[in-house]
Amino acid sequence: MENRITKLFGIQYPIIQAGMIWTSGWRLASAAANAGCLGLLGAGSMYPEVLREHIRKCRAATGKSFGVNVPLLYPDIEKIMGIIADEGIRIVFTSAGNPKTWTSFLKEKGVTVVHVVASTRFAKKAEEAGVDAVVAEGFEAGGHNGREETTTMCLVPMVAETVKIPVIAAGGIGTGRGILAAMALGAEGVQIGSRFAASEEASLHPAFKQRITETEEGGTMLSLKKLVPVRLIKNTFFKKVEEAENRGAGEEELKAILGRARAKIGMFEGNLEEGELEIGQVSSLIKKIMPVADIVKELTGEYIKAKQELTDL
Repeated sequence: MENRITKLFGIQYPIIQAGMIWTSGWRLASAAANAGCLGLLGAGSMYPEVLREHIRKCRAATGKSFGVNVPLLYPDIEKIMGIIADEGIRIVFTSAGNPKTWTSFLKEKGVTVVHVVASTRFAKKAEEAGVDAVVAEGFEAGGHNGREETTTMCLVPMVAETVKIPVIAAGGIGTGRGILAAMALGAEGVQIGSRFAASEEASLHPAFKQRITETEEGGTMLSLKKLVPVRLIKNTFFKKVEEAENRGAGEEELKAILGRARAKIGMFEGNLEEGELEIGQVSSLIKKIMPVADIVKELTGEYIKAKQELTDL
């Protein structure tokens, strides 16, 4: 599976374990790295010194490639970037903000930079900002999502035709067949979130992991579109937001309903009714919680089998 993505990150498989909030700590990132993928720490739910701790623990647990995912709207972004520089991190995925703001700083430190986009317009802007690759994340993805609501099947080929740098597909990919489909659309790698969220090494609350495996088709929906669109499992909190949005609630009312630390309450602490449960549409295909090594083995095996089946056709 050697291509521009495997060479860029020094990994065996062109698979990136997404840096998800309350999910992607050092155990998950190091396990993904040890399995031949690129592991990412999710800085979005970490205080700066907590991130430093996870970087050091991850480095102690693996001698292979790992990086950090940084939402650029993070309130302590200067401290986060300072720690990334101090700790010698060599791979950073940025999201939720303008890549021009920090790409030059990171490149000067010798960092490989990847930016997450949800449209061709932002893919081009990211390329112009000097990033090394882009993640084209479709509407199916869990967590915060693009306002355009462009699906992965439409977005990936459009982005691949727009930019010259490598494209990583994300959103709705959780099987080997999904990986093969993404490659056929023009991607050179995939970023997988939900499938790794339901792993033994993910830092999510066990009750939420179990809920992921029980989510059925149609069990998630994009919500909070007037704030920052986010895909959630339908629960009591989701229904409160849905009712408010249907009667035309404004931003301030929605912010009041959201409150503080809603994702932490649900995803990390396990309150499955009042918490914000972020996960992708592909969760309906996830039926069991597995070790990361077994997930990667299954993904690559499915990919090889699906590729052979298409060849046979």
